[in-house]
Amino acid sequence: MMKMLGDIYQDLIDAGALQADDAQLTVLPEFDRIRAALSVPVKKGLFRKAPEPPEGLYLWGGVGRGKSMLMDLFVEHLEGIPARRVHFHAFMQEIHTAMHEVRKTGVEDAIAPVAADVAASVRLLAFDEMQITDITDAMIVGRLFEALFADGVVVVTTSNRVPDDLYHNGLNRDLFLPFIALIKEKMNVVELTSPTDYRQDRLGGQPVYFTPINAEARAAMEAVWNDLAGGPGEPLILKVKGREVELPAFRNGVARAGFHDLCGKPLGPADFLALAEAVKVLMLDNVPTLSRNNFNEAKRFVTLIDALYEAKVRLICSAAAKPEMLYLEGEGTFEFERTASRLREMQSEGWGL
Repeated sequence: MMKMLGDIYQDLIDAGALQADDAQLTVLPEFDRIRAALSVPVKKGLFRKAPEPPEGLYLWGGVGRGKSMLMDLFVEHLEGIPARRVHFHAFMQEIHTAMHEVRKTGVEDAIAPVAADVAASVRLLAFDEMQITDITDAMIVGRLFEALFADGVVVVTTSNRVPDDLYHNGLNRDLFLPFIALIKEKMNVVELTSPTDYRQDRLGGQPVYFTPINAEARAAMEAVWNDLAGGPGEPLILKVKGREVELPAFRNGVARAGFHDLCGKPLGPADFLALAEAVKVLMLDNVPTLSRNNFNEAKRFVTLIDALYEAKVRLICSAAAKPEMLYLEGEGTFEFERTASRLREMQSEGWGL
């Protein structure tokens, strides 16, 4: 007999792995409802109609409330139900790539075969961080999900936004509104109202700037990643004005990249603004000392910090020196004083999240 998620949740509390949260506990029956429905064997036959799939779940609420943790708990206990957990951005990138390949065969409507391939491999899709910022995603997501739902795929997703705020003020948003209606029709929309920001609690009073760059700093960064992300990350690719910005690791709203992944490439303000909108925490490894020898990288670093600061994204980094000592000579040292000040402010307890 399948163990209820509430009992599994209580076991984790008893073991000291979780803190009891009434708001989280009230959401668990939604996951149990979906698990129970998907656990019923589908009996196939010539004249036997497949049962209607259960409503999915759109779980939204503030950052750090435990939405991703609950979804992971759900996915880990599906007990053989074909499912996939994936970050929404990464999934949409895969869809665009698959559609591009299908179009090479001369098919006019590339969405239908791509959706069919997805539906053939899973009965449930679990998305982390559903948000729509790209017009190409906005223009296909409605027809894509309509096809997935028609094939019986159940969708569970987390989001920081209520469905009506998805793609807010986006270009041609009127064309996107049917997707919002589809979410409300096929998924139960539930707000996680926990008053506690657990991510902020975990960072509270903890160092977020590690210097110098050595084995101790690398170990500290790894420990923070394991605590906040809760597992291995996967690449996150953001599409910005026809370009691709890749973050090597992403999970549960936490992104991780090296300095040269972001500042050593020809990226600009639009790229960093898209990054700041997509993530809640950025872990940046190996910030070097800056000077006229790496002036372009230094300018990008300043732009990156400005974007993160304005968007209140939490920054955790390892660096070769303290903020005031990063940029000591060469053009731009005066301008960097503001960046150093912001780096200091972003280290303060309670900043950002």
